[in-house]
Amino acid sequence: MAGAALPNETRGGSTKAPSAKALRGLDALNFFLADVRDGLGPYLAIYLIAVRGPDQGWNEATTGLVMTIAGILGLVMQTPAGAFIDKTNHKRAVVIIAAIAVTASCLVLPFVSNFYVVTATQSLAHVAGVIFAPALAAITLGLVGPKMFSKRIGRNEGFNHAGNAVSAAAAGGLAYFFGPVVVFWLMGILAALSIGAMLLVPAKEIDDDLARGMTTPETKNDEEPSSLKTLLKSKGLLLFAVLCAIFHLANAAMLTSVGQLLTHISGKDHATSLIAICIVAAQCVMVPTAIFVGAKADAIGRKPIFLVAFGILAIRGVLYTFSDSPFWLVGVQLLDGIGAGIYGALFPIVVADLTRGGGRFNAAQGAVATAQGVGASLSATLAGVIIVSAGYSAAFLSLAAIAGVGFALYLMLMPETRDDLRATGNDTLPRAAATA
Repeated sequence: MAGAALPNETRGGSTKAPSAKALRGLDALNFFLADVRDGLGPYLAIYLIAVRGPDQGWNEATTGLVMTIAGILGLVMQTPAGAFIDKTNHKRAVVIIAAIAVTASCLVLPFVSNFYVVTATQSLAHVAGVIFAPALAAITLGLVGPKMFSKRIGRNEGFNHAGNAVSAAAAGGLAYFFGPVVVFWLMGILAALSIGAMLLVPAKEIDDDLARGMTTPETKNDEEPSSLKTLLKSKGLLLFAVLCAIFHLANAAMLTSVGQLLTHISGKDHATSLIAICIVAAQCVMVPTAIFVGAKADAIGRKPIFLVAFGILAIRGVLYTFSDSPFWLVGVQLLDGIGAGIYGALFPIVVADLTRGGGRFNAAQGAVATAQGVGASLSATLAGVIIVSAGYSAAFLSLAAIAGVGFALYLMLMPETRDDLRATGNDTLPRAAATA
């Protein structure tokens, strides 16, 4: 293992000191990879429907089927991807190969039109894309160690959201002059920049044992530290996975539902612009939120901050029902920047707390991400059924109620996962994780 020669205190995280070059590379990687990691995302539907259109066999149904198939495959690969990151000592190469695979799968799209070929390319993009979240978290943990992990994850999320905002603004502005095809150019440029950023992080500075959650030389002797059998024994982790699924069950459909409502109120053209404003503005709010969470998660604790995310989500759902004014709806959507900013920053921190010392950090991330993906998938269907049967207000209130349930469950059942590292400088197993 890469970290086998490191002294005990460095393995525990108290003296891990990455170079300035490595940290700058990590900043740049999170910024440039922000748009690449999701592939074409919402632009896929725009391209297939607006550019290809019915003449080439593309409509809302065929496009939706492609996205569903690709999404399911990506969801299935979450846990294996995390386990793979735990085991590999070539994390830089994995990130670079995944970036190339995602980008190539998207860049080939203008040259293919067959449904099965398009589905295959986008499925590859989704499968490769699930590598990024566990890989970035693992590289971060391997660079800075557990003691500085919370603060650094907040910084990662800040650069990620900034990258999303800049790329969305650039795509929107350039598409006005050059059309939807500009998204492909932008992806190619960002992929090249993200590969360059990854190469700035020296491989020798990434402790592969730390990167998968090992904290002492003794834990190195575990035969299969990333096995799912071991993972499923953690009661705290399973509870957290359920809570993450509930969060996304409440959250995922809110922006989609707002977009549909704005379409009815303002028309398709104006709704597209308003949603673009929502996305960019929310990402801008997420930047300081994520940085704040990373800086204060050790001092305040994980639980109070996560409760704020659930509370903001519930309030947001209720506020949508107060007015149909586009300005009001867009303003309320800004609260997504707080809730999602908190969630994105705390998610890997809590998983790291619950798996510290077991060497299964990234496999656990994948498993919990699978649970949140299931919640997100069900969210759109649930909201759609309620909208058709009872209207938008009922849907927003239902999603808010789900968030309220999540708040109550987190408050009553989820322990504080912050361990004594903040006080002692030692890297002991968190009490919450010890309930495994």
